[in-house]
Amino acid sequence: MHFHDCFVRGCDASVLVNSTSSNTAEKDATPNLTLRGFDFIDRVKSLVEAQCPGVVSCADVLALAARDSVVTTGGPFWNVPTGRRDGVISKSSEALASIPSPFSNFTTLQTNFANQGLNLKDLVLLSGAHTIGVSHCTSFTNRLYNFTGKGDQDPDLDSEYAANLKAKKCKSLSDNTTIVEMDPGSHRTFDLSYYALLLKRRGLFQSDSALTKSSTTYNYIKQLIQGSSPNFHAEFAKSMEKMGRINVKTGSSGEIRKHCAVVNS
Repeated sequence: MHFHDCFVRGCDASVLVNSTSSNTAEKDATPNLTLRGFDFIDRVKSLVEAQCPGVVSCADVLALAARDSVVTTGGPFWNVPTGRRDGVISKSSEALASIPSPFSNFTTLQTNFANQGLNLKDLVLLSGAHTIGVSHCTSFTNRLYNFTGKGDQDPDLDSEYAANLKAKKCKSLSDNTTIVEMDPGSHRTFDLSYYALLLKRRGLFQSDSALTKSSTTYNYIKQLIQGSSPNFHAEFAKSMEKMGRINVKTGSSGEIRKHCAVVNS
């Protein structure tokens, strides 16, 4: 969620804002429809607001929660500078245009990240967050059933893995409810197995597979696998800190929302 927030108008909690009768907000854009945890962020914010009203922004709560969720799964701790302010604009069209898609090819991913001041090393490292969590079938079933519109399978997806997904998980192109581990076997553990799967052509998304299409990103994946978990953790933390600084609002920009889902009136 922090990632989806920072790629649209910077890290300003605009992804948390509810739509209104006159505006469709980011959270209702297609890339954000499967995000979870909005209620958790709201609960944390209400507890903080009760102790120190009008001081801690929703953007900071979201950044801190992202860090702590990674730590909880065995990942690294990193410093989260606070003082962000919350945005007052949230548009679904901007989320659709700016958030990297699971269907993206390498060129699109490179452009998406460069637009945020992030390089190819950041692309590989931040994609490593796919070592935890799950996805809905709709984010990748085209690779199983209709990759080029001719009822075909993505040749870049390992055939045995694809057969297993078809038989046991996403049994049709129209399945929009089943969830699948992004890093099968260790989706609750922050580790290097996601990268090992990429080299076996078992990345779930087209955007995962795309990381092996560039010699630069492919070689960096190999370096990570050949290295240690502490090294991966340290590098991931640096990229998360960098992402958390994207277009941050401070001073008189934005506001400190009272409720994360609603811009102050």
